[in-house]
Amino acid sequence: MQHLEHDQQLRAAARAIYDVVYPSEEWTPVPFAEAEKFGTVHYRNAVAAAIVARAQLRGEHARQMVLI
Repeated sequence: MQHLEHDQQLRAAARAIYDVVYPSEEWTPVPFAEAEKFGTVHYRNAVAAAIVARAQLRGEHARQMVLI
């Protein structure tokens, strides 16, 4: 599981994604802080999305495609 205490920018992106994708208790039973604490699937999905988004914004996807 990815721990984001050291990367506040990535944590903020994961939280923003979490809040948009899971807007209410109908979508996820716990708020972001609890999901982070317990490493729920919802939290892990938000972190994965934040990592992919960061790579896209940095242009890293172009370099990765060359290696494939």
